[in-house]
Amino acid sequence: MTLTTTAVLVPLLPFLGAVAGLLLGRRTPGFVRPLAVLPTLAAAGLTVAVAVGQGGGPATDVATRLTPTGSIPIDLALHIDGFAALIAVLVGVVATCVQIYSTGYLRDDPRYPSYAALVSLFTAAMLLVVYTGDLMVLLVGWEVMGICSYFLVGHYWETETARAASLKAFLVTKLGDVPFLFGIFALAADTGTFRITGILGSVVNRGLDHPTLIALLLLAGVAGKSAQFPLHTWLPDAMAGPTPVSALIHAATMVAAGIYVVARLLPVFAASAAALVVMAVIAAITMVGSGLAALAQDDIKRVLAYSTVGQLGYMLGALAVGDRGAAVFHLLAHGAFKALLFLGAGVIIHAAGTNSLAAMSRMSGLSRRIPDAYWTVTVALLALAAIPPFAGFFSKEAVLGAAEHAATGAAHGIPGAAGWTVLVSGLLTALLTAAYAARLWLLAFKGRGVEAPDLPQALNSVRAGETPSPQPVVMNAVLWVLFVPTVALGLSAPLLPDWFDGRSLAPTLTTSVVGTGIAVVGGLVTYATWRHTTALAARTPIGAVVVDPDAAPGLAEETAIATHAPVYGDNAGAADPADPGRLLLGPLHRHAAVGFHLDAVYSALFVRPVRAAATLVRFLDREVVDTYVRGAGTAPRWLGAAVRRAQTGNVQTYLGALLAGSLVLAIAAVLVATGTGA
Repeated sequence: MTLTTTAVLVPLLPFLGAVAGLLLGRRTPGFVRPLAVLPTLAAAGLTVAVAVGQGGGPATDVATRLTPTGSIPIDLALHIDGFAALIAVLVGVVATCVQIYSTGYLRDDPRYPSYAALVSLFTAAMLLVVYTGDLMVLLVGWEVMGICSYFLVGHYWETETARAASLKAFLVTKLGDVPFLFGIFALAADTGTFRITGILGSVVNRGLDHPTLIALLLLAGVAGKSAQFPLHTWLPDAMAGPTPVSALIHAATMVAAGIYVVARLLPVFAASAAALVVMAVIAAITMVGSGLAALAQDDIKRVLAYSTVGQLGYMLGALAVGDRGAAVFHLLAHGAFKALLFLGAGVIIHAAGTNSLAAMSRMSGLSRRIPDAYWTVTVALLALAAIPPFAGFFSKEAVLGAAEHAATGAAHGIPGAAGWTVLVSGLLTALLTAAYAARLWLLAFKGRGVEAPDLPQALNSVRAGETPSPQPVVMNAVLWVLFVPTVALGLSAPLLPDWFDGRSLAPTLTTSVVGTGIAVVGGLVTYATWRHTTALAARTPIGAVVVDPDAAPGLAEETAIATHAPVYGDNAGAADPADPGRLLLGPLHRHAAVGFHLDAVYSALFVRPVRAAATLVRFLDREVVDTYVRGAGTAPRWLGAAVRRAQTGNVQTYLGALLAGSLVLAIAAVLVATGTGA
């Protein structure tokens, strides 16, 4: 089988699995799990085969004409280089882990068949984005991911939180997709093709007529899809969906798509120095703002969501300083440890019966109840904080090294302002990342108080010779699978330049020492603060709604999400003295907890005016337009009522009316004749 045929099968297999799952899932439940896991697993294996076949050699570029358009044709094109090959492996591996994990996590969910099919379709769409060489075909995968995210985030549609989150994710990303579409059309108009290779060749050979406009239009779409300021607000709210969906969105699909598109089209952005500076500023605001917000969140998944926003900011920053190798390297490493963190968070929520870190900080023994999640999540948090020798250290240092390179003027064509912006904000974000990672670990695993729910019963059942109800085996197994790249992926840094642009990804001495030192300081300060605040936890109990730990993990999460707000209220207004983040942030905490009120700003600028306009239109439609319509129907109705009164069925009445009418007509005729004669 040729490399081209293998690559075509990669997105095709999960797509066929999705179609089969939607058609057969309800009728033949026994086939649901095989249809979910096997096509995705096969696709993951084929991505590895494609990567091995491609190696670090020249890009594979084949195409066939899809349809003539009268102007710019659309091609079914494959473009596979080192970037595409490795990102496809990430997508395939993470999607397979998510599907396997979901068989245990949602084992009792009645909507699992449609869920699994949508995950397969989501995977197929992302693989199409990765492998295609035509922007219009890429747009198809781009939009399919958007609609899949709408359904998957709203999986628990019985809860108001999930319904609102799915709608918000759809609308905010569509807000970015509109300028993105115009950017694609403008780019094709300037270059005469939708083919990515043709576009890049045109940029190199003759440039673009409107480089800044095109770059900013495309950047708007990327900001929406990859959750960058100011269109990042949908991603933390999307945590209302099932945890495996969160892992898929954050690690390997939707948010990764925007970064990947910028990496593929980087010469287009590099053609405008202004666009690079704007990209660097967006990345800096996103990194620092999300780090502060993550330090103030109570929901464990929202901490990880803001973490993803910040790490995507690192990737966009690397692209702003012209190093797509560093950006994609961090994308690969982040995909591994962030998938592990989210799937581990699912185990934690199931075991604790809540998604509140405040409640977990008042439980003891949680780490003993879930040892697999404890050890794997601990290592993943170290990778997130960029502590050597884990994967996150090497990839983040590659980004900081590229920023330092640009800041000192050593990167040709890259504004020094962009380099300094990314470097300073990246170092500050390293401090914040270590702080919120340490806070999450301390509050989740080092709580003090009552035993974690059902732990005594589990211990008693073991003493009695019975088997307690542990986490499903597949969930723990997946954690250890993702543990391997989280630990070892950084060691591939010397090999990756052959797959990318040839630039070294080895950590530089200055940024490594400074970045690691800042991260260690952030962790130690958070630990010292926690030692001071944890003594206050026993004095300030927080009521917790803890579901049955023996219930299905998906049910545990759904209940935790539904009960979080009624029990704990608004995190920004809940004064929990046991939270080290509150002490670290001081008066900034209440603003950071609600995302610096950006949702309120959007509500004032867009939501309320649109609703007011809708109310006005409804009033005009009902009270003005409908009045004329009703009036036009009232006159004939009244005339008909009058005529209807004459229909009595009495023959004498009809004859009398006929004679009276004849008499009136005769008199009228005589009067007319007399008048004429006169």
